[in-house]
Amino acid sequence: MSLAEKIKVLIVDDQVTSRLLLSDALTQLGFKQITAAGDGEQGMKIMQQQPHHLVISDFNMPKMDGLGLLQAVRNNPATKKAAFIILTAQGDRALVQKAAQLGANNVLAKPFTMEKMKAAIEAVFGALK
Repeated sequence: MSLAEKIKVLIVDDQVTSRLLLSDALTQLGFKQITAAGDGEQGMKIMQQQPHHLVISDFNMPKMDGLGLLQAVRNNPATKKAAFIILTAQGDRALVQKAAQLGANNVLAKPFTMEKMKAAIEAVFGALK
């Protein structure tokens, strides 16, 4: 069993298309345990009920944005060790710095390529295969 098959991934994005693209890319990289949420609040509920190893979250979402979710994940003893990758369409340096301060493991710019996603995940977990 590869490392990717063992990692439980939570995708949090308010756009259905983005969730599908992320899920498809993760599946192609060998991930099998993928859950999706439509906003940060739903994502945090899922994390509280069933902690995942990796959260890939969009930054800009209604209700609770990606940084709010990151903060909530880091403040919860049951989820604080989860790896967290923020997705953003904005190449905003301040956002990247804020994400790093809050404990994000990586930031991935949209639109992403499979190679960039794989590199972002491997930077956190090491080689997937």
